[in-house]
Amino acid sequence: GSKGGLEWVQADPNYLWYTPFGQPKQLITRNGAGALPVAGRVSRVPSGHPEGYLEGFANIYQEAARAIRAARRKGGKPPKDVVFPTIQDGVEGMAFIEACVKSSKKNGAWTKL
Repeated sequence: GSKGGLEWVQADPNYLWYTPFGQPKQLITRNGAGALPVAGRVSRVPSGHPEGYLEGFANIYQEAARAIRAARRKGGKPPKDVVFPTIQDGVEGMAFIEACVKSSKKNGAWTKL
């Protein structure tokens, strides 16, 4: 990205490497030091124990229900700290995939989103 890089490995999902441009690489662990407070809300088991596929969907449903309840209380405005994919996230994800395909066809050339 334009501000730094992220590295995550599916086979080792409890760790995220974050490298802001011009700064040292930082290791962020699931629900550990450096993680945002929201990580605790959507982590179902203590750090170091694997979370499963079904728990991921449970988190999405829980957050969606939270947003619906808040929107009903606040006259249609959902909370700003929801942790589930939005339509905009989907659009941006598709743009990213399209840019990856274009880059691949150009031998890995940098492709603007």
